[in-house]
Amino acid sequence: MSIDERLHLITRNTAEIITVDELREKLEHQEKIKGYIGFEPSGLFHIGWLIWTQKVKDFIDAGIDMTILRATWHAWVNDKLGGDMNLIKLAADYTIEVIRQYGIDISKLHIIDADDLVKDKDYWALVLKVAKNASLARIKRALTIMGRKAEEAEIDASKLIYPAMQVADIFYLDLDIALGGTDQRKAHMLARDIAEKVGRKKVISIHTPLLVGLQGGQRMKAEGLEEDDIQAELKMSKSKPETAIFVTDTPEEVERKLMSAYCPKGVIEDNPVIQIVKYIIFNRFSSMKIERDIKYGGDIEFKSYEELEKAYIEGKIHPMDLKKATAKKLNEILDPIRKGLEKKSEFVELTQKILKSVTR
Repeated sequence: MSIDERLHLITRNTAEIITVDELREKLEHQEKIKGYIGFEPSGLFHIGWLIWTQKVKDFIDAGIDMTILRATWHAWVNDKLGGDMNLIKLAADYTIEVIRQYGIDISKLHIIDADDLVKDKDYWALVLKVAKNASLARIKRALTIMGRKAEEAEIDASKLIYPAMQVADIFYLDLDIALGGTDQRKAHMLARDIAEKVGRKKVISIHTPLLVGLQGGQRMKAEGLEEDDIQAELKMSKSKPETAIFVTDTPEEVERKLMSAYCPKGVIEDNPVIQIVKYIIFNRFSSMKIERDIKYGGDIEFKSYEELEKAYIEGKIHPMDLKKATAKKLNEILDPIRKGLEKKSEFVELTQKILKSVTR
């Protein structure tokens, strides 16, 4: 595979790369390139996570030496799943199983748990070095990486440790590339800014877009809110089950949720159905058929997302027809994941327990 082909695989369907020049230089001159993504085992796996899952596959295919960090301690600090570490670790197992059922060759990944890091005093030395080189204000601003607001640190001071831990993860693993959603930007920028001060290399940051929730483009107009914070508020969230599609949702639930999703005619911006087509459907399929009554022009097949987007903007595709086609293709992707999880009783029980807690 050529440098350009590898670069295309790594960068496609991303929101931001800091920086492309640094990435190309690594590909041209470095034989082994180490990348990672960390995930917080905090609940059910929704389809927004399939965006970064696909990027992990792209990285592997491009020859990147990939690590997935099960951020169990981070989830505990962030009060996920009631702070029950056993439940958090089971949720981590469940997430890895989803990734495997999606089609990622787990044998090509380094899967590590935060337990492996925190037992080493050198890791905690790095956490302290990060904290010593970051102001309190900077750490507070970075709390959005964990879905928190700055003022929440006033309630529980342990939250302030989280950003320093995430940056320390990057340095401890001696990474070249840090992958994450755009909501992780503040942690990655902090790592880049203080790298030289702590004697570590500056990590390349690659950010995937956040899939907007099914409520769609009800954009926040809060004065002074930064764009990445707005997107974090709009993103699909496992704590709002009716605005999210989970990989364990039945085919009927997937269709029901999509049929009620925000999808105004001709509008692309913050349209969750369009985003699902762009970042999930066309990542797995080379074409997409829209089935229509003959009086509305009959079936139409698109060979690329760009072709479909153009037709939608021009009003040539009705939102309901797009929703039905999206549900059909999405269910094709989710079907093997659902079936794989159903074979393991511990994951079935976990799913039921979490669903009860978020719908209570």
